Amino acid sequence: MSTAGKVIKCKAAVVWEVQKPFSIVQIEVAPPKAHEVRIKILASGICRSDDHVLSGAMQVKFPIILGHEAAGVVESVGEGVTCVKPGDKVIPLFAPQCGECSACKHPRGNLCKLCDLAASGVMPDGTSRFTYIGQEIHTFARTSTFAEYTVVHESAVVKIDAAAPAEKVCLIGCGFSTGYGAAINSAKVEPGSTCAVFGLGGVGLSTVMGCKAAGASRIIGVDINKDKFPKAKEMGATECVNPLDFKKPINEVLYGLTDGEGVDYSFEVIGRTDTMTAALASCHMNYGTSVVVGVPPSASEITFSPALIFTGRTWKGSLFGGWKSKQAVPKLVSDFMGGKFALDPLITHTLPFDKINEGFELLRSGKSIRSVLVF
Repeated sequence: MSTAGKVIKCKAAVVWEVQKPFSIVQIEVAPPKAHEVRIKILASGICRSDDHVLSGAMQVKFPIILGHEAAGVVESVGEGVTCVKPGDKVIPLFAPQCGECSACKHPRGNLCKLCDLAASGVMPDGTSRFTYIGQEIHTFARTSTFAEYTVVHESAVVKIDAAAPAEKVCLIGCGFSTGYGAAINSAKVEPGSTCAVFGLGGVGLSTVMGCKAAGASRIIGVDINKDKFPKAKEMGATECVNPLDFKKPINEVLYGLTDGEGVDYSFEVIGRTDTMTAALASCHMNYGTSVVVGVPPSASEITFSPALIFTGRTWKGSLFGGWKSKQAVPKLVSDFMGGKFALDPLITHTLPFDKINEGFELLRSGKSIRSVLVF
């Protein structure tokens, strides 16, 4: 029996307030409006950005359905949608691509005007498609993939290879693409260069993979959890350092490891202001480039000496690895299917959807790289 045009009742993981676990409840998902797509979620990765909401580091409106790294199948489409059709395997895009705004039209732009960085908690028309016993539930990044069904704008979904395994390629919806692209697109790492990657979680390891793919000759992994070092070396890190093993600041340690020169490229893949400035100070004072990849806490500010950039350093951010999502995601999926890169080493746990709280505990304890929830 077709569900098109009807309200769907399904399970979702709702967060009611900060510092509280997920509650799995039955919600109502409204049909897609014009230019919207309703998706049956098959798999969704657990990302640190979702945990930032739970901890209070990222401010949002509650109650909310989190999740933004997923793969699924189109259940139905609203009026005027031509980019996908029911039955298509797709990846929702937290970084949409409308193709019409200034960022979409700019060759280097990828922060589409429809990206909900401000955490409005609603669709572009100002409403949500989720309710629980009549109460509106907010959307997260306009994707909300911790639900059996979700609704996204047509600019925030792209068709992928039907044969692609959802429980793996969901990582291309955020973590893998963000890290890999930070090295390839945002930093434009050059062959023979030296790189330092601060934070060796799923996105950090993807950054290591990007540095390796770009031909870096030295890739130094930096993390306070030495248990992450073997995996980092497996993914391409040439050496790893733990800041807790040294009395001096980590930027001085990295200068010492590079004959007093500093690295060519550094990446902060944690989301802490102290490591952002440390990563900046670790790269070459004149031609070094430091890229902020980790999501910064909502209320944080940075104080640093302007001399750090006056000498010529470049300090920049990277959103979704600099990729134009609709163009890049299907190609990245094809590259994965063609064996150009592996995702399996990033996925340490695959859990049923109802074990979502367990998955977040694994993330917080440092026992997982990426946990994927399957529906």
